Amino acid sequence: MTLGIAPLHVYLDEDVDVLLVPLLTSRNIDCLTTLAAGNLGRRDEDQLAFAARESRVLVTHNRTDFENLAVAWWNQQRDHAGIVLAIRRIDTYALSRHLLPVLRRYDQGGWRNAVLYA
Repeated sequence: MTLGIAPLHVYLDEDVDVLLVPLLTSRNIDCLTTLAAGNLGRRDEDQLAFAARESRVLVTHNRTDFENLAVAWWNQQRDHAGIVLAIRRIDTYALSRHLLPVLRRYDQGGWRNAVLYA
């Protein structure tokens, strides 16, 4: 019997193209969008808190705000499930090619409080 590798759970911020979902799920990454979660229009802090409660790495293009939130949470000794600050790419496939190696860097537990750039 072969045991499968547990999928990484990610949460795509509303500024990330939902067309990324099938590209990541085909690589054994469980994706949840802000739309699917019913969180469109919520504050960045609420998005990060939701991702933390759901144990999902948050993927966003909103570098400045989430860098500041990561620092604030660190100073408050609050844990999050990881943040990927993704540079906008010319298309979703290019974003996927840059994002996948970063997401595969750690398993779910290894992402705790990590902030990486893709």
